[in-house]
Amino acid sequence: MHWSGYGRQAACQDKELRFTSLWHHVYNIDRLRNAYFKLQRKAAAGVDEVTWEQYGEELEDNLQNLSERLQRVAYRAKPVHRMYIPKADGRQRPLGVTALEDKIAQRSTVEVMNAIYETDFLGFSYGFRPGRSPHHALDAICVAMTRRKVNWVLDADISGFFDAIDRDWLVKFLEHRIADPRVIRHIKKWLNAGVIEDGKRIDTASGSPQGGSISPVLANVYLHYVFDLWADQWRNQHARGDVVIVRFADDSVMGFEHRSDAEQFHQDLRERFHKFALELHPDKTRLIEFGRFAAENRKRRGEGKPESFDFLGFTHVCDRSSNGRFIVLRQTIAKRMQAKLAEIKCELRKRLHHSIPDVGRWLRSVVQGHFQYYAVPRNQRKLHAFKYQVYCLWFRSLRRRSQRHRVTGERMGRLAAKWLPSVKILHPYPEQRLRVTT
Repeated sequence: MHWSGYGRQAACQDKELRFTSLWHHVYNIDRLRNAYFKLQRKAAAGVDEVTWEQYGEELEDNLQNLSERLQRVAYRAKPVHRMYIPKADGRQRPLGVTALEDKIAQRSTVEVMNAIYETDFLGFSYGFRPGRSPHHALDAICVAMTRRKVNWVLDADISGFFDAIDRDWLVKFLEHRIADPRVIRHIKKWLNAGVIEDGKRIDTASGSPQGGSISPVLANVYLHYVFDLWADQWRNQHARGDVVIVRFADDSVMGFEHRSDAEQFHQDLRERFHKFALELHPDKTRLIEFGRFAAENRKRRGEGKPESFDFLGFTHVCDRSSNGRFIVLRQTIAKRMQAKLAEIKCELRKRLHHSIPDVGRWLRSVVQGHFQYYAVPRNQRKLHAFKYQVYCLWFRSLRRRSQRHRVTGERMGRLAAKWLPSVKILHPYPEQRLRVTT
């Protein structure tokens, strides 16, 4: 039997089983080759300055060499090149660019680990798991809000999660399932490789660098033991009413029937996280009244509309359908949309003198990519607004190119019709997709 099937079957049958012989699956040539072809081909090079194409010029020799070094435990992890990308709120997000061979070895290791951990991870964990996407998590929270007894929402945000992971605890968690010292040793190598920033090597005592193939599964393992198992036990043993939980990586949303449950869970969660070097963000972690009765309860108390919460790129709002049924309206987060438009504006300046077809093709791919994620039911207004703003930015850019031959509104309309995709809803209603996937 192939390892993935055997490992999953063995892990499922015995939840206490510790796997003692895993490393030969990692340095398997076929698995390394498969890992190579799954990498992003246009990704930036790490500190080794080797691109995907360059490595592939002598692929078989390179993979053979890598396999032998992994087998002899002579493999050395390279530091991660740290760069910063702007976030929608104006802050900078650290991103690690991993060396190509580290990416291949890590992805091969992840495939081996997934066969074990996919049987352990709980159903409400959605982030970076095979066959699960952000939209599955969005569907789950939406259906829970409409079908379960949810009156309060705790929107939990962990401060600097990837940098805060306690490596000693992480290794202890991994050793619950993995008893092959070679796997643990190489994971430690990747964690302790340090980062290169502004040409200087910096050693890091905690955390897992974002950008590596191994980071998401390590994050899931850490939060599985720190949060998932504990939260599931809490709602079964301490909650007086309904509790729903959805987690995508370090973003979590919890729904509660009773405010007292929500407040107690919030307090207990702070204490739980503190034990494992994690901290809830004081400004971004919020308890709000939300659900089918929130609007009328707040109106009766003389308060305003129910507050909304953000999750995975969408603002979630209490609303009613045309027939009066309670629904959760999901709209593109305004800051996310503005940040994307600012990116497009900047790029249009760089492409000011490119041909119209070249710019049109690029804009079509950008707008289509935006729609692929945000085209959920009832978000048409935001989609039309985004397309219109792209239209305006392109119009201004074209008019700036020449003072003598200014582009007319009529011609701009024809260009937009030709190159900018029409607004279409590309995702099913949450209940439909959830019914199919579960």
